[in-house]
Amino acid sequence: MSDDKPKDGIARRDALKALALLPFAAAWDFSSPQLARAEAVFTPELASTAAAPYVPKFFTAHEWKTVRMLVNYIIPADEHSGSATDAKVPEYMDWLMADSETSLNSRTAMRGGLAWLDLQASERFGKAFVTATDAQQHQILDDIAWPAKARSEMSQGVAFFNRFRDLTASGFFSSEMGYKDVRFVGNVFNPNWNGCPPEAMAKLGVSHDVMKTRVKVQG
Repeated sequence: MSDDKPKDGIARRDALKALALLPFAAAWDFSSPQLARAEAVFTPELASTAAAPYVPKFFTAHEWKTVRMLVNYIIPADEHSGSATDAKVPEYMDWLMADSETSLNSRTAMRGGLAWLDLQASERFGKAFVTATDAQQHQILDDIAWPAKARSEMSQGVAFFNRFRDLTASGFFSSEMGYKDVRFVGNVFNPNWNGCPPEAMAKLGVSHDVMKTRVKVQG
């Protein structure tokens, strides 16, 4: 397996060592403003260059294959929408990782987590994660996907996968495909909306009259 030197100069074996020093990969510290900026700046930028093949700015060629495979395990295509790669989630992650506001610790945690997957695959099956069989890949992921059931020695992998899964969801559901998947209709004029359904109001223990009174008082 090639060491595939990263663009930021952190060798994969060094990232793996550093990951061991980061308690539960807690250094993955994207802020809400940074994520919002990714959605506001990156998404239009990607749409304007959709015809050209995307060239990763942070991930190495080997890491890129792993990321693309992993996000599709997390959000595969179904009857409602395409997969995470269809929604350009790997590109979203790469943009965040290459962003100047992303800390070295966050980049190390990402690179170290991907290296952890390769180390597990190498020790168990003698190959990299992306070249392992589907059953072998699932065996590794099953050990880290459920924190409550994971063995203590899997803690680094669990922490990485938790963060990676959150980032995958963030990228997918901030995309146009993700909006459509959850049938988001915000920012669209709807002349036929009749208010909150009665069954929902009953569950909350309120009524439209009470809501109108609150609006008047606050106004």
